[in-house]
Amino acid sequence: MSAKDPSKLLIVDDLPENLRALDAVIRDEHRIVYQASSGEEALSLMLEHEFALAILDVQMPGMDGFELAEMMRATSRTRNIPIVFVSAAGRELNYAFKGYETGAVDFMYKPLDPDAVRSKVNVFVTLDQQRREMRHQMEALERSRREQEVLLRELNATQGELQRSLRMRDEFMSLVAHELRTPLNTLFLETQMRSLQLKRGNMPAFNAEQMGSMIKRDERQIKSMIRLIDDMLDVSRMKSGTLSIRPGKVELMALLDRVVNDLSLAAAAAGCNLVLEPHPPVEGWWDEFRIEQVVVNLLTNALRYGGGGAVEVGVHQEGCHAVIDVRDHGKGIAPDFIERIFEPYERGAKNGEPKGLGLGLYISRQLATSHGGKLTASSAPGQGATFSLTLPCTEPALQAVAPA
Repeated sequence: MSAKDPSKLLIVDDLPENLRALDAVIRDEHRIVYQASSGEEALSLMLEHEFALAILDVQMPGMDGFELAEMMRATSRTRNIPIVFVSAAGRELNYAFKGYETGAVDFMYKPLDPDAVRSKVNVFVTLDQQRREMRHQMEALERSRREQEVLLRELNATQGELQRSLRMRDEFMSLVAHELRTPLNTLFLETQMRSLQLKRGNMPAFNAEQMGSMIKRDERQIKSMIRLIDDMLDVSRMKSGTLSIRPGKVELMALLDRVVNDLSLAAAAAGCNLVLEPHPPVEGWWDEFRIEQVVVNLLTNALRYGGGGAVEVGVHQEGCHAVIDVRDHGKGIAPDFIERIFEPYERGAKNGEPKGLGLGLYISRQLATSHGGKLTASSAPGQGATFSLTLPCTEPALQAVAPA
C-alpha cells in the first residue's frame, strides 16, 4: 500500500443496522471501510489488510470486543492497530477502564455523536497517512542508500581499472622505449664503428665476409623493430575492428615446416631443439599469413620460456577441426596465471628472464577467434606448457575480428 492509497478502517458489530450507521458516518473517498459481524470475521480481515483503525463493539455474542482486542495485541501483525471501543452499556459498568486496560486508544458510548466520531477517525486516518508516507520515505532512502553503495562499488571498480590502465600505459611506454632502444642502440654503435673504420682508412674491415655479417646484424635489428611496430598496429586494428582476414586454401604441414626452418637459427641460439612432428598434409580455409603469425608467436614464446629444452610442434585433425600444438619443457605456468597471459601487455617473465611487450599471445588468440577457432594453454609449474590452436577447416567458419 502506497502513501497515496485510501486508508482502511475496520468496524466490528454483531448488529447489521449498527454497522450501516457507523459506515455512513465515517466513509468518504479517501477511506475504505470493512465490516465484520463477529470477532472471528474481524481477525480474518486483519490478516489480509493493514488497517488504520479498528472500531469494536464491546458486547457481541461469542467473542466480545475485549477478547478480540486481547487477541489482536497477542499477534505481531495486528498488535499495533489502534482500537476504539463503542458500547451501549451504562457508564456505571466501567467498561471504559477495562477497554483502556486492553490497549484501546479511546472509548465511546452509544448513541454516538457523528461529529465526534468523524473527528476521532480523521485523526487516525491522518496519522496513518503520515506513518505510511514516512515508511515510504524510509524505503526510498534505503533504496537510495543501496543504489549509492552499488554506484560507489562501480566507481571504485572503475577507478581501479583506470589506475590499472594508467599503470599499464606507463609500463607499455617504458617497454616500447626499451624494446626500440635496444636495436636502435645496436644499429647506432654499428654505425659509429663503421664510421671510425672509414676515418682510419681501414678498408679490409669492409670485405665481403665482414660486410655480409654487418648486413645480417642490421637486418635482425630492423626486423625486431618492424615486428614490434606490427604488433602494436595489429592491436590497434583489433580494438577498432578493422583487422583484415584474407582466407585461402592452406596446407598446415608445409606452413609449419617453413616456420620451423625459419626459426632454426633462433632455436640454436636459445639452445633449444625445435622438432616438427611428422603428419600427413592437413588442409583448410584460412588466412595463411595470419596463421603463420600465430605459429611464429607460439614458437617464439616457447623458445623464450622453454628453458633451453626441446620445443615440439605438431598438427592433427579432430573431426572437422585442425589442431596445432606447441609444447615446451620450461618452468610452466601457474594455474591462476594461464588466462592472464592472453591479455594485452601481460608478460610471464620474472627475475630477469626475457621480456617483451606481452602482445604476442593476445594477438594470437584474437586471430584464432577471427577464424572461428580458439587458442588455449595447459600447464603446471615445473612441467612446461602446451599451447593448442584449434581451427575449423571449413570456409564458413571465418568471421570478422570484433573489437577486444
